[in-house]
Parts: sequence; structure tokens; C-alpha cells
Amino acid sequence: MSVHSTVPTPAPAAADDDPRRYEHLSTIRLEDPDAIARAAKGRRRHPGLKYGSQNFIVAADHPARGALAVGSDPVAMADRRQLLDRLRIALANPLVDGVLASPDIMDDLLLLGALEGKLLFGSMNRGGLAGLVNEFDDRFTGHTAAALEALGADGGKMLTRICLGDPDTVATMEATAKVIDSLAERKLIAMVEPFLSVRDANGKVRNDLSTDAVIKSVAIAEGLGSTSAYTWMKLPVVADMERVMAATTMPTVLLGGDPDSSQDEVFASWGAALALPGVQGLTVGRTLLYPADGDVAGAVATAASLLNRPASDRTAEVSE
Repeated sequence: MSVHSTVPTPAPAAADDDPRRYEHLSTIRLEDPDAIARAAKGRRRHPGLKYGSQNFIVAADHPARGALAVGSDPVAMADRRQLLDRLRIALANPLVDGVLASPDIMDDLLLLGALEGKLLFGSMNRGGLAGLVNEFDDRFTGHTAAALEALGADGGKMLTRICLGDPDTVATMEATAKVIDSLAERKLIAMVEPFLSVRDANGKVRNDLSTDAVIKSVAIAEGLGSTSAYTWMKLPVVADMERVMAATTMPTVLLGGDPDSSQDEVFASWGAALALPGVQGLTVGRTLLYPADGDVAGAVATAASLLNRPASDRTAEVSE
């Protein structure tokens, strides 16, 4: 069996259409699958979290739930090579602290050496597939707490959609509570992403993004588990975020979603929300990885400029 090493390679500066550019990942997975565990073990860890220095995490766990659309393109995230290109461009910015990814994407990035010095958050429940008849039965089919501990990850994220009219909601809530406890036992962060959700007349799941609905979802989600010591919130930016943030004392990161407004408007809303107490940073995916103008590096740099970071932190990161 071949033994492969993982050496960080420069992120692509421009579009690369070579269909073989990630062929070596298939070779490693075939001949030396243990290389993933070695890469995780040998990886340099993030220097650590601290209040007053907001964090920037790029999210890439959408495909595992069958959610491939961005804007009007229903299969924007389907090409794994293009997704990896975009992720590597984003992660090459030293002001990007880490990634939130499903196991398959996390493993690819580890093999590419793209996660040196980064925070790692695993995506834990991807069973509520987009459009599934029992979408609210959002089972934990991704990273486990034990797997995240073995990877040297910093925590796990769980989507927690609460539908008062769907009996599967209670099972999802119970499973979420158990996973929060499992993460806390290992001193790993539980990043909970709650929504009050409904099915529309066509049977499609919709998240209620009214301020009162988001506040109610926070109140329910922050009470899950036998301890909240390691629980964070991952929340959408909605109207009257001051009221939303008044609903919790937990560290909170803002999500981006699939924007339906201009990029400038999105960035302005993030900037206002990032100024609120308790907001620890951004965890954003499609908005930055698939910007309308195609400039991933530019979108990431603009988002990074919105974060509150002491000058000493910025200097240290850029010099690494």
C-alpha cells in the first residue's frame, strides 16, 4: 500500500478547468485511506477562541443534504472540483478562521493541506434531505462527537428545524439534546442552528424569518441538552437583530443563507449585526463561495473586513 503525505498547495488564483486536478485525492482514498487520519493528527491547530476577536468560518455542508442550488442555478454546488477550488481560495485568506463541512468535504480539505491553523466544525445531521417527505426527521448521519474528537475538531453543527405541526420535530429535538451532551462531554462546541419552520401549500419546507419566530427558536434551542456550557447559536440576520441577541447569552455566529438581495445589502446587514454584543462572527457559505460576480477572493475579503478583530490579531494572522 502506498503512503502519501499531505503538503499544503497554493490555492488556485484563477479558474482551473483541468478535470484531473484532484485526481490525486481519488488515488489516496484508494491506496492509502489512513492518510486522512494522519493529516488530521499532524495538522496545526487554531490558536484558540477569545472574546473580542470575532471568527470567520466558511460553510460547505449544503451538498450532503441534497441542497445544491445557489440563486437560480439548481446545481451550482454539484461540481466537487469547483467547490474545492472555491473553498481553497477562501481558506487561503489568513483572516478566515476555519471551515464548517460535512465529512467528505472535510476529508478532501485535510488531504489538500488546506486546514492548517484553522477551526474545524463538522456537520452532524444531514438526514433531513431537501424535499424529503419526512424532511423534519433530520437524523444525525454525518460527523459524530467521537469522530470530531478524533479529528481534532473544535465542534459540530446541527440544523434544528422546529415545526409545530410535524410529529418528527420532537425526535429531532431529542436527538439534538443527546448530541449536545455528547459534544460537551468532550469539551467540544455544539453549534446549534435553529429555525421555526413550516410546510407551504406546495409541501416545501420554509423557515420563518420573522423576528419573533427567530427569538422563539432561540429560546427552544438554547434549552436543549443537560448543559449549555459548550453551546453556541448559529442564527440568520433578520430585522431587529437587537431583540434577537437579547434572547441569548450564548456566543452567536451569523449565517448567510442563499441571499435574495444584492451583495452590498447583505454585507451591510452583516456589518450592523456584527456590532451587537454576543456576536462572535460569521459562518457563511454560498454567499461568499458563489458570489454573483464570481470573485470569491473579493467577497471573502469584504466579509473579513466587517469583523471586529484587535490589530494585534490581524497582524499575527497575516504574518503566518
